[in-house]
Amino acid sequence: MNTPARSLRSLLDLRNLTPARVGLGRAGASLPTEALLDFTLDHARARDAVHALFDVPGLISGLNELGLEAIEVCSRARDRKEYLRRPDLGRMLDQASKQLLMGDNGSGCRVAIVIGDGLSPRGVNAHAIELLRSLIPRLAIDGIEIDRALAASGARVALGDEVGEILGARMMVMLIGERPGLSTSNSLGAYLTFAPKVGCTDAERNCISNIHGAGLGYEEAAFRIAWLIREGLAREATGVALKDESGEQRSPAVADRSS
Repeated sequence: MNTPARSLRSLLDLRNLTPARVGLGRAGASLPTEALLDFTLDHARARDAVHALFDVPGLISGLNELGLEAIEVCSRARDRKEYLRRPDLGRMLDQASKQLLMGDNGSGCRVAIVIGDGLSPRGVNAHAIELLRSLIPRLAIDGIEIDRALAASGARVALGDEVGEILGARMMVMLIGERPGLSTSNSLGAYLTFAPKVGCTDAERNCISNIHGAGLGYEEAAFRIAWLIREGLAREATGVALKDESGEQRSPAVADRSS
């Protein structure tokens, strides 16, 4: 059966609007060779992203250049294999890291940033510093400074809860590599938790996801994160208690690009 020209055009329009695999066609009972090879390549990229090297020295150097004195901490996951098999270990600091933070507790802090490898170290290496480069000036407008910065190896999102509790942070921002998919393998996510403590649930966090070249840009992501930090501190809440209404106050730069 021949496909009407209008249907072909609609299908092509749809493919231009999404990175999802739609309208791939077929060769007999199988996918066309090109579509199969593209799938295999993207699958390999996703697997490689999970096992990519987490560039802690590069991240700490980048944080220092931004004026943030950073330290390294680790979860209880001893290696990448254990990290993938035991998610619970990625949510807890190892003893050395805990003692390091407890010995430098001080009198608490207002905002702490943790950069964790997560499931895509490649995404963190590529985007975390550039995102902070856009975020810091936006926070400065509201008189908010990042008091503590850490790079965390073998990290899951909840690792920030223990870090924040030890530091006495009012607001924890966890920048972490998101699970790679077949559309992108280097996506970054930002999770914000007010008054973090061990045992916090995801309902107590706000999340900004899909920060990468073909997704949410640095400027827009920074605008939304800064809004959530400001409002979260003012209202003393995050998660389901803090609806992201930053879209109603979008920055001129973002608004100009979307018009």
